Amino acid sequence: MSNEAGIATTAAEPAPETEPSPHGIGASLPHADARAKTEGTFPYAADLWAEGLLWAAVLRSPHAHARIVSIDTTHAREMPGVRAVVTHEDVPGTPRHGRGTPDRPVFASEVVRHHGEPIAAVAADHPDTARMAAAAVIVEYEVLDPVTDPEHAFEAEPLHPDGNLIRHIPLRHGDPEAVGEVVVEGLYRIGRQDPAPIGAEAGLAVPRPDGGVELYLASTDPHTDRNTAAACYGLPPDRVKIVVTGVPGATADREDQGFQLPLGLLALKTGCPVKLTATREESFLGHAHRHPTLLRYRHHADAEGKLVKVEAQILLDAGAYADTSADALAAAVSFACGPYVVPNAFIEGWAVRTNNPPSGHVRGEGALQVCAAYEAQMDKLAKKLALDPAELRLRNVLATGDVLPIGQTVTCPAPVAELLQAVRDFPLPALPKDAPVEEWLLPGGPEGAGEPGAVRRGVGYGLGMVHMLGAEGADEVSTATVKVHDGIATVLCAAVETGQGFTTLARQIVQETLGVEEVHVAPVDTDQPPAGAGCRGRHTWVSGGAVERAAKMVRAQLLQPLAHKFGMSTELLQITDGKITSYDGVLSTTVMEALEGKELWATAQCRPHPTEPLDAAGQGDAFVGLAFCAIRAVVDVDVELGSVRVVELAVAQDVGRVLNPAQLAARIEAGVTQGVGIALTENLRTPRGLIRHPDLTGYALPTALDAPDIRIVKLVEERDVVAPFGAKSVSAVPVVTAPAAIASAVRAATGRPVNRLPIRPQAAVVTDR
Repeated sequence: MSNEAGIATTAAEPAPETEPSPHGIGASLPHADARAKTEGTFPYAADLWAEGLLWAAVLRSPHAHARIVSIDTTHAREMPGVRAVVTHEDVPGTPRHGRGTPDRPVFASEVVRHHGEPIAAVAADHPDTARMAAAAVIVEYEVLDPVTDPEHAFEAEPLHPDGNLIRHIPLRHGDPEAVGEVVVEGLYRIGRQDPAPIGAEAGLAVPRPDGGVELYLASTDPHTDRNTAAACYGLPPDRVKIVVTGVPGATADREDQGFQLPLGLLALKTGCPVKLTATREESFLGHAHRHPTLLRYRHHADAEGKLVKVEAQILLDAGAYADTSADALAAAVSFACGPYVVPNAFIEGWAVRTNNPPSGHVRGEGALQVCAAYEAQMDKLAKKLALDPAELRLRNVLATGDVLPIGQTVTCPAPVAELLQAVRDFPLPALPKDAPVEEWLLPGGPEGAGEPGAVRRGVGYGLGMVHMLGAEGADEVSTATVKVHDGIATVLCAAVETGQGFTTLARQIVQETLGVEEVHVAPVDTDQPPAGAGCRGRHTWVSGGAVERAAKMVRAQLLQPLAHKFGMSTELLQITDGKITSYDGVLSTTVMEALEGKELWATAQCRPHPTEPLDAAGQGDAFVGLAFCAIRAVVDVDVELGSVRVVELAVAQDVGRVLNPAQLAARIEAGVTQGVGIALTENLRTPRGLIRHPDLTGYALPTALDAPDIRIVKLVEERDVVAPFGAKSVSAVPVVTAPAAIASAVRAATGRPVNRLPIRPQAAVVTDR
């Protein structure tokens, strides 16, 4: 790890005995698409073009809840340049779609359930014509009172044919009569965050001669999207193809299926290519957001601070449709006690439908919300027991071999104590008390109204955990093919590069295994075998594992003739720096010489060990693997204005194995910075279910001025033996942990409870100074 860009490494860790190869695992290869993105040649979906192109626009509901009385498309159809208008009547059958639970229609037909729900779509010769035609569709609504409070959803009339309750998980672990000597309680609220994807959400649909359609999208799960589209178009899956265009970046499911699906319908109806580029407002209205969550907690501890029992109620607002809410609830309930040993736990979790915008998969879903709550409870316990907050946590941390409240034994490395000690012992940043006033970096910015005399510094801690891969019986599998011809290797795998670095990792794996310098990763489409969604570290583990297995099979094909010729097994041969040598030095040749005139290939799958659903008591071996993180936050708070500046975040994380040091540092920094936004600025307001200010002016993302110094003080490389390469997911857990650490630091600075994220200024004001 370098010491650049605010990154610090611990001097206690010994340097490797040998420098890593300039290629292969352990090297800091740049992103494969870095140059194309910086030069502006990267193939984004918004840049696509086709001969005879039409432009699409979608009419969306202005109401959060309404009954549709009638839809009149006459005026829109008669407008010059309009080629087609589609509504629910043009969708064959009554298909439903959705990432996790397919429960939403392509177009609303009888009832509108959320602000922005698609009603109709238009294809026209010009984008402005398409938008005007969409606005010309006359919809008569009977406006209904929206259900926007998830607590009211239990008693409200059903908002959906499947009812308002999506899932209920009652977790029971240990003795319900157990009581601690010290008890603390808290009520916490986590707001709604938008994934705010980089770049416009866009797509192109092209009809095929066989009556099918090809969709060019920045999809993060192309095979699932293909199957969904085929069902909604009334076509067999082999008549629908998805080609993945360049994905600018994704911290959630990249593209909203609500505009993917109308594109194909319009292309099939017009017989022409149809393109849609969503505005930022349409993105806010269409795609899923983080679940707003209400959490009630009661922690019991003994006089020494050891946890005795945790009781909690967790309520997730799923919005109008289920999406991945069942999975998010499972994560929230399972991790409700955090990375701590809790002998007795009783958790009630619910996910309910409302008329708020839909919630779904966003990095760290479920785990982030409970982390903010259980870490607040640990701060309360420390204060009540007059213990140092870090010391209280150390007395309770989880370790390998301990049992989670769901009854699953932690078999993977869990160096939580080591992580916490690393950030606790890292030197604190210098206080600015000796600097001139004009050099102070005050909360609120250099032009703010803050005064140095009103600023207090606080130090807080956060411990977070996430699960990797799918859970509760999800069949995680990926397939990859490695081909070598003329000394050039090609990897075919439908794992989508979403910014997590998979294409770079695939190159490194093949370089390491075969000693081939030039490696290409083929573009992704659904003609390839499926690789699954790009989330929860899946592609590092499952797709990377498939690439490794295929590369090893090619390696065996390469070495077998040489081993046979010299009368030895392939295990006695090694590939290093592009050379093949035997253990005794008798054989020495280059990889390129051995490959001359040969074309080798192999296909392999990677499927981790199975998991099981949580049972009626919330028990089960639900997760393949876990990742942990500790963060110490240092903040300055202006206690008169309530403004907060994050001075420094010290991060320690268990990563299993560092595969690419530069990319790993970048992923951790990005996750921590995203956590700063969740803690302080990002709050998508939805009064009466209507998204207020659906733009990046009203929704405040953190900027470079908000980014603190990020010190990566320790990376624990204790390999997970069941994971390919022993590596763990690194992106989600700092996102989960950073908001809790920042809130803890604000509590330390102000003495206020800070029970809501993002932290509102009034929560950080101290009136009794």
